[in-house]
Amino acid sequence: MPELTPVLSADEIRLLVKNMAQRISVDYRDRELVMIAVLKGAFVFLADLIRELTIPVKVDFLQAGSYGDGTRSCGAIRLVKDIGLDIREKDVLLVEDIVDTGLTVNWILDHLKSFQPRSLGVCSLIDKRERRETEVPISYSGHVTGKGFLVGYGLDYAEAYRQLPGLYHLKL
Repeated sequence: MPELTPVLSADEIRLLVKNMAQRISVDYRDRELVMIAVLKGAFVFLADLIRELTIPVKVDFLQAGSYGDGTRSCGAIRLVKDIGLDIREKDVLLVEDIVDTGLTVNWILDHLKSFQPRSLGVCSLIDKRERRETEVPISYSGHVTGKGFLVGYGLDYAEAYRQLPGLYHLKL
């Protein structure tokens, strides 16, 4: 049976999200913000984040994969679902649940740049630097962590544990 060790409680996550939303609201006031969440993991984070914003926002989703059912990225990134909104000349904030190796996020950023947004930033709940292989320009980060495989609050292992209200290290 897998062991779960608490990393962040639901209350701690709520406070992180609220603080990030306040900063985003100030930084993007009087601008046309489009937030693009990376499915599936970031949908919980995005839902809570946009409810805390004090500015108008448009929302879209894309899905890219590199993990499958494992705990390590296989390195091959594939686009499963692309965005539907026109982001040309818009301020875009990519919303991620976790930035790990950085390879997927940078691949997505390169993809989104092809649509010619006015600006492009990254908002990640978790900045996990343990296995970072490439630098990622993270504009908003909720929590920095090192080792361990994280689940809960949208993050999964083989499609399980997304429903947990907190964030946990998963020991297999």
